Parts: sequence; C-alpha cells; structure tokens
Amino acid sequence: MSHDTYELKAEAREQVGKGSARAVRRNGKVPAVIYGDKQPPLAIALTYKDIYYKIHGGGFLTTVATIDVDGKKIQVLPKDFQLDPVKDFPVHVDFLRIGKDTEVNVDVPVHFINEDKSPGIKRGGVLNIVRHEVEFHCPANAIPEFITVDLTGADIGDSIHISAVKLPAGVKPVISDRDFTIATVAGSSAMKPETEETVEAAPEAAPAAEEK
Repeated sequence: MSHDTYELKAEAREQVGKGSARAVRRNGKVPAVIYGDKQPPLAIALTYKDIYYKIHGGGFLTTVATIDVDGKKIQVLPKDFQLDPVKDFPVHVDFLRIGKDTEVNVDVPVHFINEDKSPGIKRGGVLNIVRHEVEFHCPANAIPEFITVDLTGADIGDSIHISAVKLPAGVKPVISDRDFTIATVAGSSAMKPETEETVEAAPEAAPAAEEK
C-alpha cells in the first residue's frame, strides 16, 4: 500500500467559476473539486498550508485521503493539481471520490535494488532507466507506493521487462499488449574489460644450418 492515509478539512463552496476561485485564494485557501462514484461534483475550499505540504511531500497522487467537508467525511484519491507557474503554490486540486469497488489508473514510481550484484554495472556498465514510473490499473485502496526491480545478475546488453517484476495482487499494467522494457544495462567507455588469458606464441626455431 502507498503512503499512510491522511485527513484534510474543507469547506463546501456554493459558487463555482473563476471569480469564486479567485475569491477563495484571496482568503488564503485553495479551490478544489470532488467528483466521481456516480455522484454530482462537490466544490470545496482547502486550507492552503495543509494541501501545499501534501502536494510537495511526495506520493500525493498515489495516496488515498479523507476529506472532512463540514463534518461529512469523504474518501478520495487526488487525481490532478495545478501549481502557479512562477511561485509554485497550488491553485486548484481535483479529487476522485472513492467507493467500495473503485479501481483507478495511477502512475507508480520504479525503485531499483542490488546494483552491486549486477555483473554489468560492476564492470562499468550503465543502468539506462527507460521508465521512472509505470501506469497501473488497481483498486484505489491498494495502490503500491512503488514497484521494485531487482538488478541481481543483470549483465551488459540485458533488458529488464515488466514481466520480471513481482506485482501485488490486483495490480496490472495499463499497457497489456506487450512485455515493455523498464530498464537496460548498457556498456560505457569506462567499462572494465573482461580478463582474458594471454597465450604467448613460442618463438620460432631458427632454421637449421645447411650442411656443406
């Protein structure tokens, strides 16, 4: 499961639109919307400080949260957010309402382990990461925090595919029509050459002197 769940307090917004959103921001809060689960969208306002630290704390889009809207608690998954392009503070957040059987598509980070047990990397090869994240379809209440790729035994020229990764139950890659590559181990100019036995040729015998 991903990062620990958390709770945010929010106020319902009666008015929506750009003018309403600007008014919310002037009051030190962040406008947001909760949608999904076959219910009408709910416009809310969040405390700026709370949502800022959650967004920048990591794992925001893969962690289920509870939002207390005027005393009513709603389970949600953050789906999108917008940041001010200059000041990097949040200006809007979208939340997906989570039901009992809700399944979602979500990007999950890839972690690599045992680089020291990769013959190719130990010889100076380079780990070429093709995908830093992989999109998965999974239950909203069982989103993995990350997937782990074990590099044990990986040599120069090897490719690590999604089929080599052990996934939790119910977690499936969105790309299902091919065994896509996550990383490769490539050679580099700094590679240590393999040791080879050098066979020295025996000196040629001097030609025999001709008899007189």
